[in-house]
Amino acid sequence: MLSIDRDETPQGYTICRPVGELDAFTVSQFRQALAEMASSHRLIIDMSGVPFVDSAGLGALIGGIRRARELGGDVAVACNRPTLTRLLRTTGFDRIVTVTETVEEAIKALEENDPDSVS
Repeated sequence: MLSIDRDETPQGYTICRPVGELDAFTVSQFRQALAEMASSHRLIIDMSGVPFVDSAGLGALIGGIRRARELGGDVAVACNRPTLTRLLRTTGFDRIVTVTETVEEAIKALEENDPDSVS
């Protein structure tokens, strides 16, 4: 089972918080949620509530990031789970998107990348 929370910060960040395993059984729900959030100018995907990601989940994550970028947005992933962080680094995922340990670090990283950002 997967639940997906969506938060908006006063600074204009959309935070996607999936909670549960991200696998072949839940990937369509995750893909749909990312599609709905893809138009956000600043999207942070907080993976701290995800204990497991399989190849289908990783593919959905990459697809959601690609779509958000195609629409002109910027994306970062927050992940404080060592096994998941290792997976993201081993697969080269961290070379296509900023991966931080916390949401706060992800916000800071996106602000540093955005010349129009006002902190």
